[in-house]
Amino acid sequence: MNTISYKTVSANKQTVDKKWVLVDADGQTLGRMASKVAFILRGKNKTNFTPHADCGDNVILINAAKVVLTGNKVEEKEYVRHTGFPGGQRFSTPKQLLEKQPSKIVENAIKGMLPKNKLGRQLFRNLNVYEGAEHNQEAQKPETIDLNTIIK
Repeated sequence: MNTISYKTVSANKQTVDKKWVLVDADGQTLGRMASKVAFILRGKNKTNFTPHADCGDNVILINAAKVVLTGNKVEEKEYVRHTGFPGGQRFSTPKQLLEKQPSKIVENAIKGMLPKNKLGRQLFRNLNVYEGAEHNQEAQKPETIDLNTIIK
């Protein structure tokens, strides 16, 4: 009896092939760009995607200050955080954050699209966001990709 046996192979820390990817956020819409970056961080663009393992790529995101918000979101959207003290709820708009920390808007958007567990926190560590065009990861030889070519 000649039968062929197929086994489903799950990716794990040892078998995954992690790459460094460079993404330019200049002129990109915030939500669309964030969902595609989260897609890459999670590893869903790979054939050996495993939901319980970190099989995504490391992402370097440059020009975070040049990201675009459509409509009236710059003035009307609110980010809420809490200091931990009574009455410590703080509100800020994207306009205020763009002046202080432009990379924080992009980080918040991408972090919100990752799983809310240990794996999501691990995946978020694979993201490096820079406000300008310069970054510190030249030694990793990142591969530049165009987000417009990624289809989810």
